[in-house]
Amino acid sequence: MLTIGWFSTGRDEAARQLLQVVYQKISIGEIEGKIAFVFSNQEPGEAEEGDLFFELVHNYRLPLICLSSKKFKNSQDIAGEANGTALPEWRINYDREVMKMLTDFSPDLCVLAGYMLIVGEEMCHSYDMINLHPATPEGPKGSWQEVIWALIRSKAAESGVMMHLVTPELDRGPVITYCTYPIRGKPFDKYWREIDGYSIDEIKKEQGEGNALFKLIRQHGLVRELPLIVSTLKAFGQGEIKIEAGRVFDQNRKPIPGYNLTTEVNKVVRL
Repeated sequence: MLTIGWFSTGRDEAARQLLQVVYQKISIGEIEGKIAFVFSNQEPGEAEEGDLFFELVHNYRLPLICLSSKKFKNSQDIAGEANGTALPEWRINYDREVMKMLTDFSPDLCVLAGYMLIVGEEMCHSYDMINLHPATPEGPKGSWQEVIWALIRSKAAESGVMMHLVTPELDRGPVITYCTYPIRGKPFDKYWREIDGYSIDEIKKEQGEGNALFKLIRQHGLVRELPLIVSTLKAFGQGEIKIEAGRVFDQNRKPIPGYNLTTEVNKVVRL
């Protein structure tokens, strides 16, 4: 049985929804696994949304481990960057403290589900951690906003969502699973025509994220995120994919460049 470590800041309704759906899928046996613990970088009383998330965790009787990154940072008498790394020294110390708190657990897989901290190198090497990125394996890097603007700028024909192994290089870990969807044809073409002849800077200045094409691409990506996470954990639980030494293998131990779950995801997508 797949044992899962669940990392979430718990900052909004989406974080609760992710946990709810995965827990329910486990309960009915659709995902062959269990959530071994939930870790949050917030603590009770820090934020109203966080407290709602913690209440949900307690209702499910899941082990909850918390360490406030905000309080930890304020307690550290450290400034500047760590030696040769992109993370401040307090963040490296924070990850070390988190790992100490998790020594009683040995998860097969850790899922970053709305975890609002970049994971440092030491933690990346200690756990197999997967994260969601709103693009195809060959697609743009960065935040979901940056991805969409890059798609519009390049006049792309498709986008997607992927789960990738967390590495010190942001959004560049080996692809675990992915799905794709077209951003041409109906209902997209109408909105591509509306921006024809305009530069990205003009669209950003006049409409920003309220642009109809921008919103439509976001909508089609967003509805696929949760199904992809569920399908990914289902595939892990059934042994269809494995991670070994930072590489992805299929059930026959053949290395693969990511597992295409487009068909499975599209079965449950409703727009």
